[in-house]
Amino acid sequence: MKIGIIGAGHIGGNLAQLLVRHGHQVVIANSRGPQTLDEVAARTGATPVDVLDAPRDAEVVIVAVPLKAVADLPKGLLDSAAPGVVVIDTNNYYPQRDGQIRPIDDGMVSSRWVSEQLGHPVVKVFNNIVAQQLLDRPTPPGTEGRRALPVAGDDQRAKTVVLNLVDELGFDAVDIGGLDESWRHQPGTPAYGPDVDAAKLVELLNEA
Repeated sequence: MKIGIIGAGHIGGNLAQLLVRHGHQVVIANSRGPQTLDEVAARTGATPVDVLDAPRDAEVVIVAVPLKAVADLPKGLLDSAAPGVVVIDTNNYYPQRDGQIRPIDDGMVSSRWVSEQLGHPVVKVFNNIVAQQLLDRPTPPGTEGRRALPVAGDDQRAKTVVLNLVDELGFDAVDIGGLDESWRHQPGTPAYGPDVDAAKLVELLNEA
């Protein structure tokens, strides 16, 4: 697939490396321009581009910028993406970093807020795993103790694409329902962070 990644930090960069390893065509962008991404390109194999070009013709777009930066992304950013583009939100709300975002403080899950900023449905995943584990923990399907990741989203077609992608990258994908269920793996919940298999992850999600 053609995949655009917006955000070249630890999560975005490691996802790029993993996706390229699996044969996907990956472009990556940050706020400072492609000329600042030589090291990321060399490490990951992804092609640096401007932010406006990251979604162009992409079948999947991954948003991995700090949450506060989502509101500053260009309006209509996803207009150039392929029809039916699947948008993945990897983010978390950290008020100490992002400042106070009133709708989230009032109870909106952060991915719902991201979806509103982008004007497009999103699927939430990759927010509860340490970035290095994206490279260290992939295992084949059926491996005992295979690391599991929760996936939340309202669009079942888009979510199916993401569930399959997570499995391809080496993790068990646990469909936890609609986007508003993503609070179950936000910071401060039992499912945020631990390296567990699918059965244990379901237990932790239910404890939230």
